[in-house]
Amino acid sequence: MTTEFFGPLPSGEGIDAWTLGNAAGSSVKILTLGGIVASLRVPDRRGELADVVLGFNTLREYLSGHMYFGALCGRIAGRVPEGELRVEGRRYSLPLNNGRNHLHGGFVGLDRRVWRATAAPSVEGAESLRLTYHSPDGEEGYPGSLDIAVTYTFTADNCLTLETEATSDQVTPLSLTQHSYFNLGGEGSGSIADHELQIHSDVFVPLNAAMTLGGVAESVAGKGNDFRNSRRIGDALPGLFRSHGDLYLLGTAGFRKVARVIDRGSGRTLEVSTDESCLQFYSAVDLDRTLVGKSGRAYGPHAGFCLECEGYAGGGNRPEFGDILVRPGRPQRRKTTYAFGR
Repeated sequence: MTTEFFGPLPSGEGIDAWTLGNAAGSSVKILTLGGIVASLRVPDRRGELADVVLGFNTLREYLSGHMYFGALCGRIAGRVPEGELRVEGRRYSLPLNNGRNHLHGGFVGLDRRVWRATAAPSVEGAESLRLTYHSPDGEEGYPGSLDIAVTYTFTADNCLTLETEATSDQVTPLSLTQHSYFNLGGEGSGSIADHELQIHSDVFVPLNAAMTLGGVAESVAGKGNDFRNSRRIGDALPGLFRSHGDLYLLGTAGFRKVARVIDRGSGRTLEVSTDESCLQFYSAVDLDRTLVGKSGRAYGPHAGFCLECEGYAGGGNRPEFGDILVRPGRPQRRKTTYAFGR
């Protein structure tokens, strides 16, 4: 494990980059700004390494764009319509930073906060980085003083694990997600249309015209967003609402495999496992070539894909979709893994 200075914030506070590696030469680089996964290098079928996450080379670029590349998003990942949050009968108004929606924690969500980083004890030779952040009562409109710890672990067999723990002095919602944009062909290699995707869910929650969740679960059977069997993403895009992607309900059966992606060109695979109750597939349709990535190539529509493991954004009011509330004396713990193969 190594650390280096990545750059200063306008306030003068420094941002560090921590790199976790393994004996095979694979590595992940994580920033103390927003817990951003800035680089993730894994081998293809020939053993050649490539960076498979979208992102930037400089801190300035991360601060000027706001596509959440590689970041930890919250307190609530996803869109809260009208910013109206209800917690145990009390109403809170969250700032609207996405039209009439509160998106990914607000104007200065956890993706824009500076996290404290320390090396965590290694487990079976794997390197771990622990990030902590204290979110005070009222930050971005949320109730409760919240302490969050996120541990990233990178194993010898190229598995990136994300474990979170949170405590609060009041009942408050927390639904973190890891918002990396993946391209198994390599960052900047073009569209992910030829990637093949499988999602182990038969139920989703449709979006409405404002891109918020309608609150009603529907079967994927007979619809264009049915990924129960592996499908080429490019073939599925015309059948997705605005070519965007949907939120799939996973149930509450504990830690299990929820998605798999194959890039036959490179031979790389990605298998996602989680104990979260929802999975948001996003096709990166909103990338419009105005952002230039690490390789010097502009990111166009579908230059990557996201598989965001999270809770339901309205979970405080819809416990049947998964409970996202943190209660005093009852720490919230979650785990997600991104396992790369070839």
